[in-house]
Amino acid sequence: MQLQFAMDTLTTEAALELAAAAAPHVDVLELGTPLIKSAGLSAVTAIKEAHPDKIVFADLKTMDAGELEADIAFSAGADLVTVLGVAGDSTIVGAVKAAKKHGKGIVVDLIGVSDKAARAREVVALGAEFVEVHAGLDEQAEEGFTFGALLDAGKESGVPFSIAGGVNASSVASVQEAGARIAVAGSAIYSASDVGAAAAEIRAAITAPAAV
Repeated sequence: MQLQFAMDTLTTEAALELAAAAAPHVDVLELGTPLIKSAGLSAVTAIKEAHPDKIVFADLKTMDAGELEADIAFSAGADLVTVLGVAGDSTIVGAVKAAKKHGKGIVVDLIGVSDKAARAREVVALGAEFVEVHAGLDEQAEEGFTFGALLDAGKESGVPFSIAGGVNASSVASVQEAGARIAVAGSAIYSASDVGAAAAEIRAAITAPAAV
């Protein structure tokens, strides 16, 4: 299972600093939606140029103009771009078209989707690389939210998925056990006093596959 670092900062400079500290311990560097809205797609280019060996994930959360928005993000250096699962099928299909043009991938973010497992199957059939089973910061703060519900949705979907929303050193093993392709950690890393150590701790909690 891969580890993704979601950087929800607001400047390219801060993102570069965070990425430099965490990069030795993570596989995917995610530019969060607030960062892209604040700094623009030039931040994607800066991270890719600084870390060409990492998968760069642009969390656009596209809701419309799928092909256009995905195309400009891929042109800026993104390897993966998100489209919202609540978007129309044509938006997802358009984004997938752009991904194929660039040889990259579309991830469908299931934030706000009521039946995450069912929608996951639908969007993978439309060409999404995988889905992100995601609870945002607001949802995590709501009464009744459980991390286990995200894991259950991923397992029930039967398609490749990542988990985002409450992943930390204590919970990442359960994400791996659920069969996730990627565990996405954000505040557990970027809010830590030592970003590199926090990323390393989560990485250490991911168990290596048994030798055959």
